[in-house]
Amino acid sequence: QVRLAESGGGSVQAGGSLRLSCAASGYTHSVYCMGWFRQAPGKEREGVASMDSYGRTTYADSVKGRFTISLENAKSTLALQMNSLKPDDTAMYYCAADLRPSFLFFPTCEFKSWGQGTQVTVSS
Repeated sequence: QVRLAESGGGSVQAGGSLRLSCAASGYTHSVYCMGWFRQAPGKEREGVASMDSYGRTTYADSVKGRFTISLENAKSTLALQMNSLKPDDTAMYYCAADLRPSFLFFPTCEFKSWGQGTQVTVSS
């Protein structure tokens, strides 16, 4: 079992930056993929960015060029650097993990474990 804990959310003006972190604890040896999702009030949850054990990354079109996902601390911390923030980025941000074996290969990520979320608010 893997536990995920997000941090780093807050309030910022448009054009500003925030860095989110997700600390993974527990049986982290079997984590094939990790990612960030967000959900704004009244909207569906959407994928923001992901990274698998082979270093492949994906980004939502809306954040390409502004957000960067990375793994740190011997892959136990997932970070999301968010630059040039816009009011549309306002949402609850969630960290998620795909717990399939990291040494295997899968074409896509399947997220089964979720954190509690951290709020990001961008004012105009």
